[in-house]
Amino acid sequence: MVETIYEWHYRSERYLRNVAPLTRVGMVYSEQTERNYGGQRWQERSGGHELGMYHALVEARVPFEMVNDRLLDAEHLKPFKLLILPNIAALSDAQCEQLRQFAQRGGSLIATFETSLHDEEGKRRQDFGLADLFGVSFNSRVEGPMRNSYLRLKADAQTGRFHPVLSGLEDAFRIINGVWRLDVKPKSDFPSPVTLIPSYPDLPMEHVYPRVPETDTRELYLRELGDSRIAYVPWDIDRTFWEIMSVDHGRLLQNIVRWALNEEPVVQVTGRGVLDVTTWRQKQSMTVHLVNLTNPMMMKGPLRELIAIDAQEVRIRVPRDAKMEDVRLLVSDKAPEHKIADGVVTLTVPSILDHEVIALDLS
Repeated sequence: MVETIYEWHYRSERYLRNVAPLTRVGMVYSEQTERNYGGQRWQERSGGHELGMYHALVEARVPFEMVNDRLLDAEHLKPFKLLILPNIAALSDAQCEQLRQFAQRGGSLIATFETSLHDEEGKRRQDFGLADLFGVSFNSRVEGPMRNSYLRLKADAQTGRFHPVLSGLEDAFRIINGVWRLDVKPKSDFPSPVTLIPSYPDLPMEHVYPRVPETDTRELYLRELGDSRIAYVPWDIDRTFWEIMSVDHGRLLQNIVRWALNEEPVVQVTGRGVLDVTTWRQKQSMTVHLVNLTNPMMMKGPLRELIAIDAQEVRIRVPRDAKMEDVRLLVSDKAPEHKIADGVVTLTVPSILDHEVIALDLS
């Protein structure tokens, strides 16, 4: 096996000398939040926010890069259209200003829970450091742990149409809520695709019914500021997704990402299974790596066996400054049939055992 891997690397070396990732999505991670945030019940297991968001992006087959919270300057953020902040609670005034400038340049943001509610030392602010972007203010109350609380999903009252963040959830009248939520006060008008159904008793059985069938309290705040789109989720959607793996939470997160990105992805992969998708540029080529994670041991690490997945339909947007000359599958060593139109290459990868690499030669 080791010999086979090294031989493949030798044959494919020119496609592995990466110049830059081609993803437009960055997920921020914060060592200062990990170091300085905590002490309250709702702040326990804070790593779950990052893990849940990471897992949702992988399931959505969205290529993304990790972004250190100390590298939020314009030069480092230049490749990205969308930044995701999974409860990045501890941010300095300077870091908040860098994110503000990113939005002013047309970048989009997704933030959850206590993002920017604390300074870089972990001291709680009176209000979010990014309150002007979120369009809401902290109302000085954290609610939870919530039991029998739900989210009401509904169409626009005037148009009768569902917001894009509810794609695939149109038939779900309600879904389960998270565990902890912040009470926030909106400072402007927002759409209301997701609203709160408050907690009610879980025992005794004769008391298990919602006291309030629905409210106008939003649990998702969506704004458009010029070319920038801002999504703020005042509850622990990412951590809850990591803990209970609710399909509805995963779908909602994925839809929010697609809405906020608001552009055609560099690569789209459609088919069965779980794939980790990444995209890279080399001097005279670009590659799309497809890592097959479809396995009952996916969440454990060591795999007992590899389980192949069947055909995957792939759409790749060729960089504007390049022309595609050829396409190859580097692992299976095949030249797939493909079509190209309007700068987009479409092809089918017949099967993936563990890893496949689509290589596009460019000129």
